[in-house]
Amino acid sequence: MALLRLPEPFDFELSTERFRAFGPDLANVWADGALHRVVGAREVRIEPAARGVRVEPLDDETRPVVLKLLGAEFDLAAFYQWAQAEPVLARLTRELAGFRPPLAPDPFETLVTSITAQQVSLFAAFAIRNRLIERFGRRVGRAYAFPTARRLRRASQDDLLALGFSGRKAEYVLGLAHEPIDLGELAGLPDEEVKTRLVGLRGIGVWTAEWFLARHLARPRAWPVGDVALEKAVRSFYPETGDLESARARFEPFQNLSAHYLLTGARVAAAA
Repeated sequence: MALLRLPEPFDFELSTERFRAFGPDLANVWADGALHRVVGAREVRIEPAARGVRVEPLDDETRPVVLKLLGAEFDLAAFYQWAQAEPVLARLTRELAGFRPPLAPDPFETLVTSITAQQVSLFAAFAIRNRLIERFGRRVGRAYAFPTARRLRRASQDDLLALGFSGRKAEYVLGLAHEPIDLGELAGLPDEEVKTRLVGLRGIGVWTAEWFLARHLARPRAWPVGDVALEKAVRSFYPETGDLESARARFEPFQNLSAHYLLTGARVAAAA
């Protein structure tokens, strides 16, 4: 297996914790101490190594996907330096040192996953997501390739209802699969333009657009107002805080990383 260096600091166990926290994820399979994901027509195995991860196979196709998946584009050094002036985050950055929030490599997968998670627990969302992947994805080794928009265009609303989607969410997912929008080009647009284009799609609100900025594009100021888990985490660490919108300025200019550290800090503390 080839070594892929990750920016320091990097902690493999913490950075992949999300793939174990809410049950199995058929598109990001955790097995034998390694993460498995389909890239193109191949299954990629990612396991911890000194100064990074070992990846098989590692080439021009798989490298950017693995780097994205492991949050390599986050500037942790700058965030940690900024966090020293903020007591709660100063502690969390010590306790979670090297945690790089995982990113979703594919924009269509990111949006479908967010639609699935609207107004339900993440455990329920992962279960429905897995049924969708198993039914319409493509298995390669241990993992499945997440269903493409093209594959989902062949699905019916009844197909998705049978998997546990509500009628409205089934409409949203199928509508997104038929949208002519180029999701890949959003990476080159500023935050507000990305949100404007996304909320123009049926079923995509500001919450989903903010998570797209946070978990696919790794935008530093992404802050998903309306997220119940984030609101609970913020209030557990900052009891005096009002709503999430009023808390946004407190974490400027690192809202995205602050959100992930608060969420993961609250989850790890609850599991301890």
